[in-house]
Formats: sequence, structure tokens, C-alpha cells
Amino acid sequence: MSTFKFLEFPTHSIVPATQSGIAEERSPMAEAAKAGSAAQAALPTWPDEIYRVLKDAGIRQVAMVPDAGHSRLIRSFEADPDTRVVTLTTEEEGVAMLAGAWLGGERGVLLLQSSGVGNCINMLSLPVICHMPLLMIVTMRGDWGEFNPWQIPMGQGTRPSLEAMGVIVNKVDDPDLVAATVQGAANLAFNTWKPVAVLLGQRVLGAKNFKELARK
Repeated sequence: MSTFKFLEFPTHSIVPATQSGIAEERSPMAEAAKAGSAAQAALPTWPDEIYRVLKDAGIRQVAMVPDAGHSRLIRSFEADPDTRVVTLTTEEEGVAMLAGAWLGGERGVLLLQSSGVGNCINMLSLPVICHMPLLMIVTMRGDWGEFNPWQIPMGQGTRPSLEAMGVIVNKVDDPDLVAATVQGAANLAFNTWKPVAVLLGQRVLGAKNFKELARK
């Protein structure tokens, strides 16, 4: 009587043979690693480009109010031992802090969201009247694709409010132009001793979706 033995084969997937005629074997772990690498590659590069531009511009102090749009940039500066990062209780404190930094011989940047620009209006008199440089990078809300109606008034009023106070404003909606825009703004601010703001539009940041946020 014949005895049959059943063999167990590894749970690997076999893909079609390559042009060389050799089949490529991939394990589930390899597939997961490949997917993770693809997701990493899909991350936008502009936050890292801003960091490099600001470092090249001699930025040593960062005043910020925590914001999701600035999160990668903030983490990069927090990991930098040569940079002092200060979390503000309100945005106008950053204007005064960076004025002090300039008087002490250091350059800084203020990171904030458009909803916080309204808090800075009166304090912006300081760099305007005293002819001090101020570099601001503002992540926009109330812009393209906005879902929250409460963000609309200040979002739409950000540029005219800043310009009414004498701030030079540059808005960027193309991720490929972010680094060059920030570099130009830094040169303008620190070479001419003027307040300058870069507005990062929601086409750069990505519009938030209320339904997706509600699921988290």
C-alpha cells in the first residue's frame, strides 16, 4: 500500500518571472517594508527644505505656537542643538521675542497659523517703527478647500491685515516654490530690516476633511 506525504510550502507569494526568466519571491515582511518605503517617499519635502533654508539664513531662535502644518519643521528645530525653540502662549509674544533676539545679535523666525495672525496686529508696530527685521511663516486656514467656517474670516483677512501694518507678504501655493519663497523672504527681511511674512496656502498643506478628522 502506497503512503502519501503532504508537504507544507512557505506562505510566500510568487510573482511572474522577470525578463531573465527567474521568478522573484517576496515574503509578506518584504512587501510591508516596501509599502513603508513608498509611504515615506510620498511625504512632502518642503518642510525639510524650509529647515535647510532657515539654517542657511542663520536662524538660531524659533518662536512658535504648536501647529500641525509646522509640525515637521518644529521637530527638526527641536532636534537641532544649535537652535533655541520657544513655545509661546500667544503669537504676539513671538514678535517681541524676535526683536530681542535681533538686538542680541541673533536671527529668528516666527511660526504660526493664520488664525493667530490677528493676535499680532498691535505688536507688529514694534518692528515697523523700530526698523527691525521680522520673518514670519504662516500656515493658512480659511483658504482653498477649507471645511471649517470659523476659519474663513481670519483666513481671508490675513494678508490685508498684515499689509495694513506694513508687513511685506508673499504667498505660495506651489510646493516646489516654497523653499525659494522662504529664502527670498529671509533675504528681504534681514537685508532691509523689514517685517516679511510667507503664507503657505492650503494647496501646499492639503485641505482638511471634516469627515476624516471625525473618524480619528
